[in-house]
Amino acid sequence: MEKYSGKSVYKGVALGRVMVLAKTDDSVKRTRVADPEAEFARFEAACDTAKEQLQKLYEKAVAEVGEASAAIFEVHQMMLEDEDYIESVQGIITGEGVNAEYAVAVTSDNFSEIFASMDDDYMKARAADVKDISNRLVRILSGTDTGTGMTDEPVIIVADDLTPSETVQMDKDKILAFVTIHGSTNSHTAILARMMNIPAIIGAPFELESIENNCMAIVDGIKGEVIFDPDEKAVQEAKTKIAKEEEKHKLLLELKGKETKTKSGKEIKLYANIGNVSDLAYVLENDAGGIGLMRSEFLYLGREDFPTEEEQFQAYKKVLQTMAGKKVIIRTLDIGADKKADYFNLGEEDNPALGYRAIRICLTQTEIFKTQLRALLRASNYGNLSIMYPMIISVEEVKKIYEIVNEVKQELDEKKIPYKDVEQGIMIETPASVMISDELAKYVDFFSVGTNDLTQYTLAIDRQNEKLDAFYNPHHEAILRMLRIAADNAHKEGKWIGICGELGADPELTETFAEMGIDELSVSPSMVLPLRKIIRDIP
Repeated sequence: MEKYSGKSVYKGVALGRVMVLAKTDDSVKRTRVADPEAEFARFEAACDTAKEQLQKLYEKAVAEVGEASAAIFEVHQMMLEDEDYIESVQGIITGEGVNAEYAVAVTSDNFSEIFASMDDDYMKARAADVKDISNRLVRILSGTDTGTGMTDEPVIIVADDLTPSETVQMDKDKILAFVTIHGSTNSHTAILARMMNIPAIIGAPFELESIENNCMAIVDGIKGEVIFDPDEKAVQEAKTKIAKEEEKHKLLLELKGKETKTKSGKEIKLYANIGNVSDLAYVLENDAGGIGLMRSEFLYLGREDFPTEEEQFQAYKKVLQTMAGKKVIIRTLDIGADKKADYFNLGEEDNPALGYRAIRICLTQTEIFKTQLRALLRASNYGNLSIMYPMIISVEEVKKIYEIVNEVKQELDEKKIPYKDVEQGIMIETPASVMISDELAKYVDFFSVGTNDLTQYTLAIDRQNEKLDAFYNPHHEAILRMLRIAADNAHKEGKWIGICGELGADPELTETFAEMGIDELSVSPSMVLPLRKIIRDIP
């Protein structure tokens, strides 16, 4: 039995088998082969395996996100049958007498370079597709492929670290818990774990190579520890804790359908944060009054090309229809910092948290922004939509956004495509936006405070840096004063203000937020009922 302490991300308890996600070495070596024909046959067999994997991924994606979003896997299957690609690999294997892995890697580099140099945006995007299918083939040929990555039995994911794009691609129904060696409690991966109601421990000091796949483990988010190969006593204690947590949850379920008002009658709207369409089940299960933050950037992560207008429209439409008239606030694209998508070609930055991200991308690459806005406005006809813009620092940015929105509305009008005039708000997540919130409130319909970024920018602390977790204090008086300033300025202009950052779910501050006059809290779905109980007990 091996026990390790770490930082708790979500205070639940899980018992199950481990799946180790080890980073594979994708470097390819050039080796001579005695039989080039047999080597090419090995390549053909790898292509067949890849096609089978891609077909399974296509079927899974169709079931979960629809045919439009699944189409990329069909494209990849067709590319595996491309004659030029196959002939290039065959020519290198037979002409140079080298291994298939090397031939695939060289072909990949050559073809992706050709695509990337083309003027047509569609053809440029195929460079990433070539890289993706080639990497899949190399993993199959080298024996490091993990197929679809998940088993039929729910597992505890153990990894060195996890990126947001890695977690968003996982089958949530097959995950019992996360355990990582690295990572920060304030990272987007941690936020996703809380979103998924999954116990998670980060910063556990074990060697990944020492953990065996399929061994039993206990993840105790209450104590902040993970136990590998637990003895019978530890297993029984874990089962008892799990039973107690389930009992607490049953008691909270009695609050379903109840009003979220203090004893004095002040209502605080309780909404949920989601990352994608599949999170809707958590929202409904926990009786949230609406969606206060849909992180639309997760439609862009874990893929090789921009989501089309139609893909986005279908996703937004489904969310709005499912919420059946309840408010749905969708945040426009917030790519950048730790949320990376290679096809954006953002480049490396010395300080990405202060760099080219979020609304700054949208206001400089306006076609990307317009595509999203068209999809959002088209979807507005199917429910109660509000649009929220991130990383605002000036009134000028808001005015520019409105100009672009009006251009998109004019395009839709010309095509006679219906839409509604939706509520438009901004995120308060920079000190600049707080200090001019009196001016900003005159132009927008609402504020939603992103306390994660507001805290890091105010305290000059990178929230992704695990070495600084001890200094990262979201209860800092400066943060609370800023919240009060923004709330007062919103209310002076007759606008409402909410909190969609992680601080909104902090039960130690719920009464403080009520006293400040915060109108809405948007939190992980699992926190809706616990906060409802707290709010109903406030005098």
